[in-house]
Amino acid sequence: MDRLQFFSPVRVSRDHGHAVEEIDNVAEAMVFLREWPVGRRGPVYRCALNCCSAAMAAQMSAEEARKSFAGFARITGLLVDGGPSPVVAERHMAPRRAAN
Repeated sequence: MDRLQFFSPVRVSRDHGHAVEEIDNVAEAMVFLREWPVGRRGPVYRCALNCCSAAMAAQMSAEEARKSFAGFARITGLLVDGGPSPVVAERHMAPRRAAN
């Protein structure tokens, strides 16, 4: 797997859920961020951009950059809820041990 690939895509919508775009890797997140309107680039935007830049430079993992980008998408109202992440879903599906 490419080191810049996300384990699961970040689903975003620029038009309130009608057209959903899946961001699968750091490069796609960078393109999305670079297209973001200059007048709306606040601290959360800068954090996401810095994290993606760090991942591109191999100074941060793709998953750390994904979390930052997903946080940006959630705060800006662009994140489309795709259900729980695979890790969370796996935890809920794991069999529980009986207490002794």
